[in-house]
Amino acid sequence: MVHLLGKLPSEECPKLLHWVVDGVCGREPPRMADYGNTWTLVEWMELLDSLSSLFRLAVGKKTPDEEVLASLADVGSGYGEAVLTVLRARREEIRQALVERTNNVSSSTLQDFDWQIKLALSSDKISSLHTPLLNLRLDVKENGALKPLSVEMNREELQTLISSLEAANKVVLQLK
Repeated sequence: MVHLLGKLPSEECPKLLHWVVDGVCGREPPRMADYGNTWTLVEWMELLDSLSSLFRLAVGKKTPDEEVLASLADVGSGYGEAVLTVLRARREEIRQALVERTNNVSSSTLQDFDWQIKLALSSDKISSLHTPLLNLRLDVKENGALKPLSVEMNREELQTLISSLEAANKVVLQLK
């Protein structure tokens, strides 16, 4: 729906685009009242959503300028260049806003951990068990208070945890 941008005079385009980036970064987004003569409410919402998505995806996926221009081919080169100019000027600010948005998903942070390996030789039901167990102690800071958590895992549960942490690490590395 970025083609709706073509309804706006090209000299007003950078102002709107900067205002859209402000909205992406958590500040005041553009107001429909300022552009009510140019777009209908439905068009306005579609344009705002598509421009916001364009900026977030271009920065989040580190999209090359050529691909951004290609996605804006139906708008016109003047508008595409305006989008690229704003994107280049505010790329770091958008990236920082995206990182903050991701960090705000949870208020808990891991402060420290400790682990122990135990070998369960038997239980009250089984005379010979020989099962290794991991006792994992996590110190989690939640809303300023340190909260200890203790988890006991068998080999399969530990492997699942390790796989999940490796997948999370890959995502973090891709965001950098």
